[in-house]
Amino acid sequence: MTLQQLETFFWTVKLGSFAAAAERLHATQSAVSMRVRELERALCVELFDRTHRAARLTPKGRELMDYASRILDLSTELEHRIGAPEAISGVVRFGVAEVVTTTWLPRLITVIAERYPNVRLEIEEALTAELMASLHQAELELVLAPGHTRTPDLSTLSLGTVDFQWMAVPSLGLGDQTYSPHELAEYPIIGMKESSFHYAALEDWFMSEHARCRYLARCKSVAVAASMTMAGMGVSYLPVRSYRQEIEQGRLAIVNVKNPLDPVEFIAACPAGHSYSLPRAIAELAREVSDFQHIDRPDGFV
Repeated sequence: MTLQQLETFFWTVKLGSFAAAAERLHATQSAVSMRVRELERALCVELFDRTHRAARLTPKGRELMDYASRILDLSTELEHRIGAPEAISGVVRFGVAEVVTTTWLPRLITVIAERYPNVRLEIEEALTAELMASLHQAELELVLAPGHTRTPDLSTLSLGTVDFQWMAVPSLGLGDQTYSPHELAEYPIIGMKESSFHYAALEDWFMSEHARCRYLARCKSVAVAASMTMAGMGVSYLPVRSYRQEIEQGRLAIVNVKNPLDPVEFIAACPAGHSYSLPRAIAELAREVSDFQHIDRPDGFV
């Protein structure tokens, strides 16, 4: 029995198929199948019930899954605590929200390259719901995005908060008035797609006064929404830190509203159940690098 066989078995179970495990491990499907067969021969038990089209675990397979998870955790812990950082290698696939991409992500990549020179990164940018779906499907191992620190089935680490405000060009004439949801709904709203973190919160904000806003467009990109806003096409909800220069130059103005939403907390999210892993180590680095407004909360994963 080898660590490679246990890792192959673990990812076959975690991802639900030999094909998915092969892609995750950068191996052929026949190699993955052979490793699992060799593990079964070494233990003299059947781990999968192959009478079904999908690979289902036998009782012994379910029992082994717990041991495999703990052994892989210990292996990673040993590598991180005993081995030199340059000895750590592998691929980490993680997803980031646009606000992270346009702020401190380049610094994080630089720190990772310095700390773990033999680690390769695969980075995907998308809206929060899309990233979290990929994380749950094990297509990603780490997500840096807006979210909640207590999330079922995930271990999360706070990266701080970002202040978002309604904004428009001064020429739109919103002035210094403080707008209620019903009053702001009279203007064209440049919103984000339903898979964005803000969509539901903003809908609830308008519905608090039974107002239904008129969407001019729903964007996937904050930058696109900001560009449309600066063109005078409507009002949008934007991160203040990303457009502070435009505000100072008079190209954008904050629109004051009643009962504004709280700043948005960003998190690093990993699958629960692994005490030591390379994605968790990178999440810790992300917390160190993040220049978002940190809040008074324990430093560890929750």
